[in-house]
Amino acid sequence: MAKLTPRRRNAMRAAGALVVLGFCAFVVHAATGWGGDTLFGTWIYCGVMLGAAGSCLTRAVLVRRERTAWLLIGGGLIIWTGGEIYYEAAISIAGSIPIPSPADAGYLLFYPLTYAGLIVLLRERIGSLPFTRGLDGLIAGLAVAALVAALALGPIAAASRTDSTLETATNLAYPICDLTLLTLVVTATAFTGWRPGATWTLLGAGMIVLAASDVAFLFESAQGTYVEGGMLDAAWPLGALLIGAAAWVRPPKIRRVVPRGMRVAAVPVTASLLAMGVLAAERTAQLPAAAEVLAFATLLLVIARLALALRRAGQSLATSEREATTDELTGLANRRALMADLGAAAERAPAPGNSHLLVMFDLDGFKLYNDTFGHPTGDALLARLGARLDRFAGADGRAYRLGGDEFCLLAECSPAAVDSLIAGALGALAEQGEGFDISASQGSVLLPSEARTVRDAMQLADRRMYADKVSERTSAGSQSRDVLLTALRERRPQLLEQALDLGDLALAVAGQLGMSAEERDETSRAAQLHEVGKMAIPDAILNKAAPLEESEWEFIRRHPLIGERIIGSAAALVPVARLVRSVGERWDGGGYPDALAGEQIPLGSRVVAVCVAYAAMVSERPHSVGMRPARALEELRRGAGSQFDPHVVEAFERVAAERDLLTAA
Repeated sequence: MAKLTPRRRNAMRAAGALVVLGFCAFVVHAATGWGGDTLFGTWIYCGVMLGAAGSCLTRAVLVRRERTAWLLIGGGLIIWTGGEIYYEAAISIAGSIPIPSPADAGYLLFYPLTYAGLIVLLRERIGSLPFTRGLDGLIAGLAVAALVAALALGPIAAASRTDSTLETATNLAYPICDLTLLTLVVTATAFTGWRPGATWTLLGAGMIVLAASDVAFLFESAQGTYVEGGMLDAAWPLGALLIGAAAWVRPPKIRRVVPRGMRVAAVPVTASLLAMGVLAAERTAQLPAAAEVLAFATLLLVIARLALALRRAGQSLATSEREATTDELTGLANRRALMADLGAAAERAPAPGNSHLLVMFDLDGFKLYNDTFGHPTGDALLARLGARLDRFAGADGRAYRLGGDEFCLLAECSPAAVDSLIAGALGALAEQGEGFDISASQGSVLLPSEARTVRDAMQLADRRMYADKVSERTSAGSQSRDVLLTALRERRPQLLEQALDLGDLALAVAGQLGMSAEERDETSRAAQLHEVGKMAIPDAILNKAAPLEESEWEFIRRHPLIGERIIGSAAALVPVARLVRSVGERWDGGGYPDALAGEQIPLGSRVVAVCVAYAAMVSERPHSVGMRPARALEELRRGAGSQFDPHVVEAFERVAAERDLLTAA
């Protein structure tokens, strides 16, 4: 945009004010007859028209954005003004008005230039032209054109009273061009979502004023009642000024408008009613053929719009149904689809000798993989494994993702093929790499021999899957745990006995909190192994009766890190090692080794911290006498919200009540 200096801005404002003042003077002249006809009818009239054209052209010169559009619209107004000047200079003084004349050429050339300018302006304003919105606009425009044609074209043609075909065609060209212009403006308004804003409102108002002026002029001219210099002559410069004012309205921000509900049907329904009204009127009155053609074309487009809407509605419904039964991440069928397919399988008998096989899978090692490599990488792994399972299922079965790291396979097969199907699916859900080993636990059930209902099949498969998971975890994790507990027994026998009790207590508290089976197991193991790091602390510090010095406290604060390193050396116990690291953290952030606070602390670590604190308070220590259980529980309540998670303390109280831990009080 060219820089507008204060001087240039003031000059533009002065020019605009002068044009508006000239128009007002012309209106006064037309209403009262005051002033000379030459001054007002020629100079001021043409000056106002040139001012409107100059407004559009100045906008095009000074502002690069939408330059082409306003050049075209301003050029159209200039040519129209040229026609006016020719009319005043050569025709009006001659006494007779030939039709057509060069003035008519100037007037009519305004329309194609303005059409082009509006289309360019619309394209630059909204970027793309949605087909359905444009179709709605065309329907509305044709309906309006049909109505105006029915009301205006017939009377204009009848009132022309001329045998000249060329003259009649010229006279009819004006309303036809105006109808086309109105259709284009209505179509453009549709593209804006029927929220035209100031620019399109001014443009539309200007076009309507010009169209109404042309129709009124043709009526009065044909009937011999037109008076030059009257109020009708003020309508053309008014329309031009409205167009010129639209050039300087700041373009609004592009907003995406999506019609919903009845707004979708409002335009086609209204347009079809107008078109049917025009066609119905033809049976009682002779209407121009153009009105009938426009009305018929409107109805055809409404039918096409309806067919398109029905097609898109069908596509939208199909898409919604597909999305409702499809897992977004993997593209596999989801739990809803499984329940529907399983219900159909339960009602449909398999082929003779076959059964419906339902297999549920839960990935082993995925939580560690996700924590180590990040959630985006974890999502990519799930997508890869899901694609492999889908390819394996092939045409004989269907793969599903139930959520998280749970997958499922539903297939029809013979009993002899069950093992090979399960083995193949487990292979598809396995992946190894540096620092990770992903496998899957599974639980299978045959329908209808082992379960007849969908609910029974899902529950049985789920129980078998978790039994398989616990069994696999025991084979690796428990062996590693037993090695560490054996070492702890040899180093500190008293710690081992306490560790085993803590594991059972932490398991019960975790159950009260609704933790999953895998989380409960990890929490129990963390409670059993939380003291492992103390094997690296000298006995003189652990058994010291006097208060510890700061340097000795440093040993104590390091034992969670040491325990994490020792426990984490076994891959199956890495999640347990992470819980052990955070057992010394406090709810208020004053703990160690990472000063975590609130829910930043893993829930399993918070459970172990409460259980450890209770066990420490009720146990005999070299430097203290054990408290009574009721007193220890009171201390836990006192520390809730500062040292301990209040919800965990409440869960611990419920477990204590269930186990009668307070009977010694």
